[in-house]
Amino acid sequence: MKRRNVAWSDGRWTTEPVATRRDGDALVVEAAKGSDFWEKTLYGFERGSGHALLLPWEKESALEVSFSLRGFDSLYDQAGIMLWISRTHWIKAGVEVNDGVPCVGAVVTDQFSDWSLAPVPNWRGHVVTMRASRSNDAVIIRATAAGEPWRTIRVARFEPGTIVAQAGPFVCAPERAGLAVSFTRWSFTEPDPELHWTPPPLDR
Repeated sequence: MKRRNVAWSDGRWTTEPVATRRDGDALVVEAAKGSDFWEKTLYGFERGSGHALLLPWEKESALEVSFSLRGFDSLYDQAGIMLWISRTHWIKAGVEVNDGVPCVGAVVTDQFSDWSLAPVPNWRGHVVTMRASRSNDAVIIRATAAGEPWRTIRVARFEPGTIVAQAGPFVCAPERAGLAVSFTRWSFTEPDPELHWTPPPLDR
């Protein structure tokens, strides 16, 4: 599979955002206050009100989404990639504000959600690219920003076989109104050949 850039109009929202607008080639998405994806763990609540723009995701392929962190300044402001099988089986990976600091991480959900993250204060205000590569029964999730090398964020199980998956960009604003995220790129491409591999430099 050669790299295929996706038109923003091709995807379908899980929940419509407050507003969207085009800014050149970018799509600016305003999240609703209280929007979130989470299942049960620790808090007990079940939330599926986040905004994910999805398309079918083929087996043995990779997804990349780029977005700007400008305007990320409130607790739990978040955006990135959503990997979707069902309402209770999905993975979201991206950048989320926690204790005033942008953090890169992932939430892996199979009936119950978990959460892993690492602070990336030097990414503040930069364009981040998240990459997920699907192979066999797993996904490899990587990220880069601020001119840094790619880093591996997570290896997680993702059901193989005939399961129909979808994937694309997502944004949530659990605590406030007014978060608007500029997504600059969405593409599908070849999968990672192996875990200890560095994706090629991004086109600028």
